[in-house]
Amino acid sequence: MIANLLRAGLLTAAVALAGCNAAEIEQVTTVGTVKAEKQLSAKRVAELQKKGMTRTSPIIARIFKEEAKLEIWKQKTNGRYDIVASYNICKMSGKLGPKFIEGDRQAPEGFYTVRPSQMNPNSSYHLAFNIGYPNAYDRANGRTGSNLMVHGACSSSGCFAVTDREIEEIYAFGRDAFRGGQTEFQVQSFPFRMTAANMARYRNDPNFEFWTMLKEGYDQFELTKVPPKVDVCEKRYVFNRIPEGTATFNPTGACPPSAQPNTLTTAYQSYAKNYDAAFAVAAKKGDKVPPKPSIAGLQEANIVSDWTKKRARGERISIEPPSMNADGTITQTSQMGRIDSPAGRKQAALDAAAAQKAKAEAEKKALELAKAEEKKRLEEEAKAAAEAAKVAESAPAAEPSVVPASAEAPPAEGSGFLSGARKRIVNIFGS
Repeated sequence: MIANLLRAGLLTAAVALAGCNAAEIEQVTTVGTVKAEKQLSAKRVAELQKKGMTRTSPIIARIFKEEAKLEIWKQKTNGRYDIVASYNICKMSGKLGPKFIEGDRQAPEGFYTVRPSQMNPNSSYHLAFNIGYPNAYDRANGRTGSNLMVHGACSSSGCFAVTDREIEEIYAFGRDAFRGGQTEFQVQSFPFRMTAANMARYRNDPNFEFWTMLKEGYDQFELTKVPPKVDVCEKRYVFNRIPEGTATFNPTGACPPSAQPNTLTTAYQSYAKNYDAAFAVAAKKGDKVPPKPSIAGLQEANIVSDWTKKRARGERISIEPPSMNADGTITQTSQMGRIDSPAGRKQAALDAAAAQKAKAEAEKKALELAKAEEKKRLEEEAKAAAEAAKVAESAPAAEPSVVPASAEAPPAEGSGFLSGARKRIVNIFGS
């Protein structure tokens, strides 16, 4: 009966959940049901039994960004958890550091909760589950985003992606735990393993204070091997605290009077002393391994989010998102491109049409300008000719020149009218 209700819940949830940051609505299919029902291998089940676990015992998931690892831990018969599988995260966008706003391409960091309704057997990314971002802490701090998944297909825009084969096994771990009675499982997402050496490496990072807060929950799990009880008050995480009387935790309100179990407090104090000493030594030695880039707060998140919006519209932008440097300057690749998508192709067509229109208008203006210049030239030439004619008409006429008679040359012999007549008479009558 529980299995049937769970299956119905999973299939109904598929309508609302899509792949990583996708907008499409999934349809329940037989294929989705089949891949979501793949069973753990006999070898894996035997390994669980050796560790004192059952196939349906509760789980938690732990993620470490720097190492690109996702771990599945299961509860043993003594109530403590132990690791049973580790997977390589083959694709993960963004940098180290938390997610701030929709479109910043950051994968979340923090403590999240997965319930049956968040499992998606019909994801466009093979199989998926929503990790539950934003949680109470994120909402209290004004952080936004949606559909942040662990999924297959090895493709990501702010999610944690593994291969299809691996997501089938991860999905099976969660599905079986729900069928065994677990109502929700915890996802712990960290920038790195929060050892003294790693914390010393990132001691100057702008996210260090946030990571120090996460580390308390990390440490308590390391000490107890039991998922910490997570609450939020004063816009920060608190772990394994029991409020006094009927008091409750308000994410944005003052933290109520509360206490931790004495055994945990004592163990944590002892651990903290050793950690402080190790941190001091690591910080003094310096960083043998350079820290990886991390997001520079909300300002960089806004810049990347704006890039994401332009990308979604199909605009021509840098291939990679911009990045903010430690000094506040912005770096982005000079290589430009447009995403090959319906929006991108539509925008490309609009750009081409606009360019063609601009070219035609420029040619038209050039032709009109040439005609105007030719008309002006002809008008100026006609005006010049008219002025020249007017000047010629107004000038006095030239008087004929008179040659004195004395200056005339005597006519040559045999020339003139008389000479011609004489020749004609001779021709008629003979000599």
